[in-house]
Amino acid sequence: MVKKVLGVLVGYVLLAVIVIPLLVTAIFGGFRTEAVTEAKNLFGPADYLQILRPEHTELEEYVQGVVSAEMPALFPMEALKAQAVAARTYQVRKMEEAGSDAVLYDVGQAYADTAAQKEKWGEHYEEYAARVSQAVEETAGEIMVYEGEPILAVFHAQSAGKTEDSENVWVQEIPYLRSVDSSGDLSAPDNTVTETLSAQTVWEKLSTLGDLGVSAAELDFSGIQRSEAGYIQQIQAGNLALTGLEVRTALGLRSADFTVQRQGEDFVFTTKGYGHGAGMSQYGAKALAEEGMDYHEILSHYYTGISFEKTA
Repeated sequence: MVKKVLGVLVGYVLLAVIVIPLLVTAIFGGFRTEAVTEAKNLFGPADYLQILRPEHTELEEYVQGVVSAEMPALFPMEALKAQAVAARTYQVRKMEEAGSDAVLYDVGQAYADTAAQKEKWGEHYEEYAARVSQAVEETAGEIMVYEGEPILAVFHAQSAGKTEDSENVWVQEIPYLRSVDSSGDLSAPDNTVTETLSAQTVWEKLSTLGDLGVSAAELDFSGIQRSEAGYIQQIQAGNLALTGLEVRTALGLRSADFTVQRQGEDFVFTTKGYGHGAGMSQYGAKALAEEGMDYHEILSHYYTGISFEKTA
């Protein structure tokens, strides 16, 4: 019996010390540069990883870690508050979906703990942490709801001038994720970026999605169809019909709003915006805050028809 108990204990130790850390590292691999993963993680069966920890992370502490990782601390305070409410709402929804009070480390939101914040901000840690803390404290417990339920508060770094309807990103139509103006994004750093990839590289990466029916030397793009917001919905790569999101993901492009030209043995891609384009634009929130909007107005602009509630 003693040997059996020891064996079980050793098994738990190995799980806690080796297996779980490796799993977390493999899945998260550092801070995300955009807010939410693609549709397979957002709506699929494995859209979040739940980890039980002995040191329970409180929701407000978690929100502070998300805001620290997701938005520059020197953004206007109202933009930081909008980010705090969006992050809190997103997490509350996921916790309710999980049916548990276990800590949820959601792959859709980057997270920086105190050590990571100190490493990231260096000598500015005290100043920046205080700004983030203010944003979290002044919105404490506040979430967005639609018809009484926490919304799926997705967000992205910057749009291409308009945000995207949810069904054009993830198929599912969500009433509060409607395309809205976000022209302030057009003045964001690197809103338009040009990247050159060899035709061979493009061919190899897109071939993982299906049979292109042509060689790298023959590959070209045609039949581009765009949404009203400008993001590519359909595109023909050789003989293979793809979505803009599929091409973006396979090639590592910044967004699905892109143009492409073949130049000899290369393809030149020019992208606008950064991220999936649905929900709140972080740089758009910055622009609206600079125009004088408060965080309620910013969030109501990006999430159509929502209202605000305090969590228990």
